[in-house]
Amino acid sequence: MSSDLPESPAPADALAEAPAAPARDVAAELKALFPALFTGKPKPVKLRIQADIQERAPGRFSRAQLSAFLHRHTGSTGYLIALTQAKTRFDLDGKPAGELSEEHLAAAREELARRRGLKQEREQLEAQQRRNRAQLLWDFERTTLTEANFCVLKGTTPEALPGLLALARQERAEAPPPAPRRDDRRPRLEGRRSPQRQGGKPRPPKPQAE
Repeated sequence: MSSDLPESPAPADALAEAPAAPARDVAAELKALFPALFTGKPKPVKLRIQADIQERAPGRFSRAQLSAFLHRHTGSTGYLIALTQAKTRFDLDGKPAGELSEEHLAAAREELARRRGLKQEREQLEAQQRRNRAQLLWDFERTTLTEANFCVLKGTTPEALPGLLALARQERAEAPPPAPRRDDRRPRLEGRRSPQRQGGKPRPPKPQAE
């Protein structure tokens, strides 16, 4: 989240500072150097934390590297959740270092709400697509049409149909078995008649021979 970044993105000339190999893991190095802040549950970082890192680890990271890391770190969903739950920011030693502004809290809540909405929409779309594939498979297994005519009817292509059917079969195989119906939970006892007549009256006893 840009409003929570310690500094603005580095200028172009900062790319020339302390060049590092592409495989370098800046996040792992920062966790090793400052575990109190960058390990465990995310903590809201102190504003202008870049300057503190450069002071404590001079020449180890370029401004561009720190800007890229902090942009990802402070923009993660876990960090935003921590931001809305915390009371203060923290320095490199994990100690409180400044209050959280209402502006930053409001921005974090708004972004989390936006992401929840997108996730819900995505899940609904995926569920609808799964239902569509299940219906496609059901219809395909019962159709008397040629494959070409079936594709025209369903608005798909002969090239895409096999993949859709294979995925639908896989999803059907992975689906949990349906819950038993209420009538199926107790097995019926066949061949046994109630000792009572309809209406609840018992049969009269047979007379015994003297």
